[in-house]
Amino acid sequence: MRIVIAEDDALLREGLTHLLRAEGMEVVTAVDNPDDLLAAIEADRPDIALVDVRMPPTFRDEGLRAAVEARKRWPGLAVLVLSAHVEESYATELLADGTGGVGYLLKERVGKVADFLEALNRVAAGGTAMDPEVVAQLLVRRRADDPLQALTPREREVLGLMAEGHSNSTIGGMLVVSDGAVHKHIGNIFTKLGLPTTDAGHRRVLAVLAYLKA
Repeated sequence: MRIVIAEDDALLREGLTHLLRAEGMEVVTAVDNPDDLLAAIEADRPDIALVDVRMPPTFRDEGLRAAVEARKRWPGLAVLVLSAHVEESYATELLADGTGGVGYLLKERVGKVADFLEALNRVAAGGTAMDPEVVAQLLVRRRADDPLQALTPREREVLGLMAEGHSNSTIGGMLVVSDGAVHKHIGNIFTKLGLPTTDAGHRRVLAVLAYLKA
């Protein structure tokens, strides 16, 4: 896996580089600003970009903007965004094009190396990885006119785990139900949300997007 890192904190940038290389991954470039990120992606064409949300010059959302722009310029580029705070709007913007290969994790998740690497690999493979804390906060911020009201409690639970990026088999294990039961729940979710009958991976991303927008 070829990776470009964009992180303005030198210590974290070097730590990520060391960690990933120790895992046998190729960090082709590590930069500290959004302009250099886009230049690095143009030059190196990595498999995935690991990007800090807040970067120079204003330290607001420059990294996120660069990540969204990169996915427009290079369709199919996988992007895993890191943030110090929960901002579910960031996750929504990343998923707005309806395709996979995106993730949004809190920086504290990097310390849980196994979880971080699993999320990185999942996103690089075209899946999604939403931080569990983002999903948890979304659950308590549901609106009265929640468009997901048609879903049963179990279907919402399954959709929440889908939003985190878990596979059907993993969801089944976490909920202690069969793969067939999970497949049925997901089919019901797709139907109730009126998602188009495209490939399952694309519908899965659209379902997560609907969840995040709700």
